[in-house]
Order: sequence, then C-alpha cells, then structure tokens
Amino acid sequence: MAMPLTHNMLIRTISSSLLIFSSFLTLTTSQSTVCRTSCGDIPIKYPFGIDDGCGSPYYRHIFACSNSGKLELRSPSGRYPVRNVSYADPHVVVTDPFMWSCEDGERFRPTRPFSLETSTHFKLSPQNEYMFFNCSEDNVIIQPKPMFCEHFPEHCDSSCDSASYLCRHLPGCSFALPRSTCCSYYPKATASLRLMLKYCTSYASVYWKNVGAPMPYDQVPEYGIRVDFDIPVTTRCLQCQDPLKGGGTCGFDTQNQTFTCLCKDGNSTTHCKDYDIARHNRRVHVIAGTVTGVSVAGAFGIGAAVWYLKKVRAKAPVTCGVQSNENRLF
Repeated sequence: MAMPLTHNMLIRTISSSLLIFSSFLTLTTSQSTVCRTSCGDIPIKYPFGIDDGCGSPYYRHIFACSNSGKLELRSPSGRYPVRNVSYADPHVVVTDPFMWSCEDGERFRPTRPFSLETSTHFKLSPQNEYMFFNCSEDNVIIQPKPMFCEHFPEHCDSSCDSASYLCRHLPGCSFALPRSTCCSYYPKATASLRLMLKYCTSYASVYWKNVGAPMPYDQVPEYGIRVDFDIPVTTRCLQCQDPLKGGGTCGFDTQNQTFTCLCKDGNSTTHCKDYDIARHNRRVHVIAGTVTGVSVAGAFGIGAAVWYLKKVRAKAPVTCGVQSNENRLF
C-alpha cells in the first residue's frame, strides 16, 4: 500500500523540481552561445554558421554539417557537398554528384540543374564554365567560336562552343569526346542553366582556379561550381569580434533576426565587455545552438509549485529566523 505524501515530503518534491528546472535554465543559457567553428576540415567563420543564430541572417539555413562531418550547401535543387570555402577571396566551391564525370565516358545520364536561392547574397561566379553533352541542335545554337571568345565570352554571341578548349582537353580525363557531343557555354544565371539542360542530356561544371603562377598559366580548370558570396561588414560585428572587447562571435536573434554578440559568458547586443551583458542574460532566451524548450504543461506545473510555496511560506510559523523541522522549506 502506497504511503500518502506528508507535508514535508511534498515540499521536498516541489523543491527538487524547482532545482531541476533551474539547472535546465542554466544549461539553456550556456548552450545559447554555442557556434561550431568547423565542419570536418572546413573552417566556419562569419558570415556563415551551422547552428541557427550564428553568423549573418543573410545565410541562415544555408549550410548543414552531416553526421559524417561533411559540409553541405542547401539550395532549391538539393544539398551539395562543399569542397572548400575561401574567406579571403570570398567564394564556395561545391560539387554536383549528378553532373557528368570522366568515369561516365560517353554514357550521358540525365541530371538536374544546380540552382541558388535568389534571396541570399550568393551568385554564380564568372569563373565558371559549363560543358553540355548531346544537345539538340534544333533548340541550341552549336558552333565553333573564335579563340578571342575563350578570354572575353561577354563580347561573343550566346552559341554553345563546339570547339572549346575544355571539350578538346577534358580536365582530368585521358580521352577526348567527339566534337559533336560536347560544347561549352557560360550561363549568366541559373535560369539559363535550366534551359540548356532542357535540351541537353547532361552537363559538367568547371571553374578556373587561380594558382598564383605567371600568366597565362595563372588559372587551371577544376571540376566544381564556384559560388561567390558577400561578407556583410557592420560596425557592431567588428566591435563584437574585437579581442580587446572580449572577442565574441557575430550572430543574430532567431526570433527577430536582430544583431547579437555571442560571448563565452552569455549574449550581448554590443560586445562581450559591455556592462549590459549580465542584465541581458537574465532573460532566458535561446539565441543559437541546441534547440530546447519547455512544454506549456510543464511551465504551468512550475508556476503552480511556486504559488504553493509562497502560500506555505506565508503560513509558516515565525521562530525568529531559526529553522526547525516544522517550518523548514528547503
């Protein structure tokens, strides 16, 4: 037969619940400043972030770190592995597992076009060049271009070059395709890429990588899609990152996307040595990191417990500050 709860047992149960809830709040506050600085061997810096609330809101939900530690870029056309990220020359290189590769040879499998979210500060790099395979000559203008166009494509027409350097020297391949099956073209927008793939079987993206050698050997072709990005620079972010002011991490409030400086001891609206940081952290407000929450029923239960304790405290006998077993609350 279960024993009924006594007054003291009930008080201790409620007190334990309050202590657990207090620990939960402390954990939530400490987790609110967690921003991963890498995914695998790729560093994650401003303006990017993997955890929500880190980096710039312009790139919110753009990157994900897989369970295997691989950085991926989210786009309307899917998730793409990220090969590298450069912050000095701001760009990201992604690979499209669906595009043609040397292993495919003349087996041109259907693919889907890579696309970018137009609301972000991403854009296709002019250093990209695309090879298209088995295009319909009834719908695509395929003809050789003069050598001049390889260096100044913006001054040439919009035909797909069937005699391009890339089609004659496929990067990384030990063979050359028949001229009629390959042509190269630079789409100025993802819409152009989609249109080309409507009439071509497959494609491969090549970007011209700067290697720092003397011209004309300063660039080499590599497979991948180069995506350029902007780095929003603000005074508040610079102050937040300043080592003399605490060396925080630039982030944002996940509810209203206003700037937040993420610090070791909590979050601030300015920088980590701001005297307002302690006052700011009294508000339990998850900015980034692990997503946690309290159910409505749980919050109601805690509120009821607090009310009951206040009521018991008011009725407890006064013994000139000396606690006894009859008036002990904790």
